[in-house]
Amino acid sequence: MKVTVDVDCTPAEARSFLGLPDVTPIHDKYIKTMLDGFDGVANVEQMETMFKSFSPMGDAGMRLFQQMMNMGLAGMAGGDKK
Repeated sequence: MKVTVDVDCTPAEARSFLGLPDVTPIHDKYIKTMLDGFDGVANVEQMETMFKSFSPMGDAGMRLFQQMMNMGLAGMAGGDKK
């Protein structure tokens, strides 16, 4: 037997219902710090260094994200998914 239940709620309501914490203040501070870091960025190398320092897993996280983006772009273009 299969039972399907559709729940119509906002993400905040779902987090509350599931007992998950509201991390909005942390997210807002993280975004503000990143945006403040853009002031004075003069070239691509400085921006890359800044993003690496802000990424949760550092350089490894940036490489993983870049690989995922490359696979997605290759899939969209119908190319090889290396």
